[in-house]
Amino acid sequence: MEKYFADPLRYESAQGDATIGGMKYERCGNSGVLLPKVSLGFWHNFGGADSYERSREITRYAFDHGITHFDLANNYGPPYGSAEETLGKLMDDDFSPYRDELFISTKAGYDMWPGPYGNWGSRKYLVASLDQSLKRMHLDYVDLFYSHRYDPETPLEETLQALVDIVRSGKALYVGISRWPLEATRFAFQYLKERDVPCLIYQGRLNMLDRAPQEEGILDLCCEWGVGFISFSPLAQGLLTDRYLNCSIGEDGTIVGIPDDSRMSKGKFLKQSMLTSEILERIKDYNEQALQRGESLAEMALAWILHQKGVTSVLVGASSTEQLQKNMRCVNAAPF
Repeated sequence: MEKYFADPLRYESAQGDATIGGMKYERCGNSGVLLPKVSLGFWHNFGGADSYERSREITRYAFDHGITHFDLANNYGPPYGSAEETLGKLMDDDFSPYRDELFISTKAGYDMWPGPYGNWGSRKYLVASLDQSLKRMHLDYVDLFYSHRYDPETPLEETLQALVDIVRSGKALYVGISRWPLEATRFAFQYLKERDVPCLIYQGRLNMLDRAPQEEGILDLCCEWGVGFISFSPLAQGLLTDRYLNCSIGEDGTIVGIPDDSRMSKGKFLKQSMLTSEILERIKDYNEQALQRGESLAEMALAWILHQKGVTSVLVGASSTEQLQKNMRCVNAAPF
């Protein structure tokens, strides 16, 4: 692939070209950070098992169309660490001249290496993991480092102080938390603010089929403390797309017609048991609403999240530039 020169109109497109999505930016809580309303997640399609040239094509397209935020984690792949290695190669091949235009995040909290220090929320694990991540990504620092999950065994003060010290060390500019329960989140916001390292953002699963952050009060808490919110799995692992609209309920009550090449057919992250008759009925109803709005189901599902109070951005994965292009249209969708 030829040498990459970013599109000189990558920010001018933010004026609202509906064909490409017209990327728009949202202030992240009370911070100085503006994030694109659509951010690119590296959870799937960017690991060592995936085509590097395809990953490169997708990230080039994303940046050329105003997506400045790339979201990773230490164990994204497969195998573990390989998504970060892909980003490191992308930085070397294409993006190092644009480092200051990018907002790169990574995380630690889930299983990463064997033994007692490669998981959860200890200071040893978080600091060691970030050091490894920086080496894999060929970066001196990340813009955002997350505690990827709540650790019920490690004192919260230890996890949070590690985040504070990581920022003070210069290895991360901001910190965030992901999927923490409400009261632990409240404690984290208070602890971090008192140490002048306020939590920038909370990452949680929010979509039309899973509204837990709203129901549990997480979004309200983020608004109260001036913390941003970013949604992962905004399309419910593909349920809120056209992939399963042709499925039907068999005589025995099971779902038939699941596409052979779908994520559900592989069964690793999206189990067939998740597509119940009730869920199938709901997504077909949502699709009818989308058609009435002149949108695809995925476009409407993403737009719905972006119109919820307190939401900063949605994290989308992409297996092609065409898929990413379609998802980006949500930023210009009509309000609800």
